Amino acid sequence: MRGLYPVIEPYASGHLAVGDDHEIYWETSGNPDGKPVVFVHGGPGGGTSGEQRRFFDPDRYRIVLFDQRGCGRSRPHIQDSLEAGLDRLHADLAVNDTPALIADMERLREHLGIETWQVFGGSWGSTLGLAYAQTHPGRVTELVLRGIFLLRRSEIDWYYNGGAAHLYPDEWEGYLAPIPEDRRDGDLVLEYHRLLTGADRALAQRAASAWTRWENHTSYLVPRRSSREGDRFDLAFATIENHYFVHGGFLDEGQLLADVGAVAHIPAVVVQGRYDVVCPMRSAWDLHRAWPEAELHIVDDAGHASFEPGIVDRLVTATDRFA
Repeated sequence: MRGLYPVIEPYASGHLAVGDDHEIYWETSGNPDGKPVVFVHGGPGGGTSGEQRRFFDPDRYRIVLFDQRGCGRSRPHIQDSLEAGLDRLHADLAVNDTPALIADMERLREHLGIETWQVFGGSWGSTLGLAYAQTHPGRVTELVLRGIFLLRRSEIDWYYNGGAAHLYPDEWEGYLAPIPEDRRDGDLVLEYHRLLTGADRALAQRAASAWTRWENHTSYLVPRRSSREGDRFDLAFATIENHYFVHGGFLDEGQLLADVGAVAHIPAVVVQGRYDVVCPMRSAWDLHRAWPEAELHIVDDAGHASFEPGIVDRLVTATDRFA
């Protein structure tokens, strides 16, 4: 079984102005003359880390990581926007949508002098990766996608409005906790939006922690209880993610399936954990039926997380082959 490559350090990094007063953090590592690949992180709102470089052979790949608007080391960070006041937060969220992120990726590609690159992404990264490839198919050499999320309403309702609660009723109680009992019968995504962007910042932080914990504790086949990065991460992650979901990901319902013909010619590998609760296998299967040219690998002993052994094996095998 293939494992991850050793941790390497970037040889270049910086911030790129992309308009709307946003600057995205980027870095490159591996072989400067190697095959370009861009890692599209999840969330929305997640950010990148050094561990994500390890899916690629550093001797053969020029590895590009970037933090999407409002995330990680990009500027302004959502936490900074909140510290500047709710008006600034709403302004920054107003210029944070899927078309903007696609345009940011193109600006970064041009800034780095890359003609074409491989696109690698999981969860929301699979959503944005597909949307980018469908918009700019001539710039994509291959797609490696994991934990498919097509951002259809049924997927959001499954995970955030009670479907997954049938598997994790104990964790679901924690997810419900910030929401008043008399407001739990409607759209919980909208209820969280009210809390996360409201004037009571202590309640917003409590909601952000509950939202993020729900995802952290349901992502692995065998649940892990450790927190990720703390309050600052939780608030950015939950606020940006919820912002996208309230707006349907700024995509038309079913758009990514309807437009799959634009990428049908691009070599692609799709890796899906059979017991993925966050992004259930139904979406990967629907994509497979619409796009049979893409290889679908179902990992029978895995959930959602990219670092589960079977998922790692399939992803690294794919990047090795495409190198």
